[in-house]
Amino acid sequence: MAEVQRLNGAEMESTPDLLVVEEPLEIRLGFGPSYARKQKSISITMRTPGHDLELAAGFLYTEGIVEHVSQIRKIGHCLNVKAEEERENVVKVELEPEVEVDPGKLQRHFYTTSSCGVCGKSSMDALESIGCEIYPDDDFQIPSGLLLSFPDLIRSKQTVFQYTGGIHATGLFDREGNLLELQEDVGRHNAMDKVIGSNFLRGTVPLSEMIALCSGRLGFELVQKALRAGIPVLCAVGAPSSLAVKLAREYGMTLVGFLRGKRFNIYSKPERIIFPAPQS
Repeated sequence: MAEVQRLNGAEMESTPDLLVVEEPLEIRLGFGPSYARKQKSISITMRTPGHDLELAAGFLYTEGIVEHVSQIRKIGHCLNVKAEEERENVVKVELEPEVEVDPGKLQRHFYTTSSCGVCGKSSMDALESIGCEIYPDDDFQIPSGLLLSFPDLIRSKQTVFQYTGGIHATGLFDREGNLLELQEDVGRHNAMDKVIGSNFLRGTVPLSEMIALCSGRLGFELVQKALRAGIPVLCAVGAPSSLAVKLAREYGMTLVGFLRGKRFNIYSKPERIIFPAPQS
């Protein structure tokens, strides 16, 4: 909550305004054999508090550090942080002793912002190392009319957005158009990680029968995360970047942008979208 000066017509008034909370979250990883455990801080991301464990799990999965929920022994907020007010801003993930961790993936110390995600990471070569595979030709299809209904459905469920107007969302739909999950965060990449992490912790990845819709624009990192989770159709109300389109086309993902009102653009793999027959 902040006191703001608001221009209303020709008059200026002082009024309280609700703000989206943005705080850092540090993700720590515990790994190695029982007799020689190691701990490393692998990410600091600016996020909206809430569903932190899902965010951490989703980040580890989309970065290729873990493959299955059974590899995680324990996940929770770190209680041994000296400053009590910072405990809710640190999540520690303990891996099972037999899990092998690639030191190369931990050498990059990630600092992610709420605006762009992992800054400077644009190498498409990294996708093979985290397990992204080219989608096979399949019979997955969804009617265009269902896609058009998704933005309004998500907006109606965005409780934080209704009060602040300053938060992103990722929604996960099945092919019947049911909204299965919705996560909000000040960072669009965090909202995606929360959705993927929630399913990862339930053991329901890959999401090969799902459609994801993101608020805002689509960049490389969101496509990479969706590819890692096996999502065949990724949509956004905003524009995709050139690298996002290139990546989607290379891996056979259906990429939809400018999904708003009664229109959208398909940038790759259009055969997954079914259009009504033209009326004669």
